[in-house]
Amino acid sequence: MEDELKRLEEKIGKVPVIFQELKDLNPELYNQVMGLDQMIWDDGALSRQTKKVIAIAIAAALRDRHAVRAQMAGARNLGVKKEEIEEGLRVAFLLAGMPAYVYGKTALEEFMK
Repeated sequence: MEDELKRLEEKIGKVPVIFQELKDLNPELYNQVMGLDQMIWDDGALSRQTKKVIAIAIAAALRDRHAVRAQMAGARNLGVKKEEIEEGLRVAFLLAGMPAYVYGKTALEEFMK
């Protein structure tokens, strides 16, 4: 189980406390969540990098501070370029409006200097 937390940390930058608590309180559910996480983030028709850009755009549209920051950290770990994230944020702008773009762009400037 520790290896799974390490992989999660590499993907998202910082593992939320809830995952550690879930591992201790309900190991069966934890294993199911981690299996789903692995399946979703694995390369498939879309690369992990592309999925990360999508995740950032969704988190920005939702204005989820924790998710934006975690996904940015994970994107940096995967070598996602600032320009790729910027393009994803423009899609969020088109579909979710200026607040989503500004929210994501502010985080991008902070994390991907």
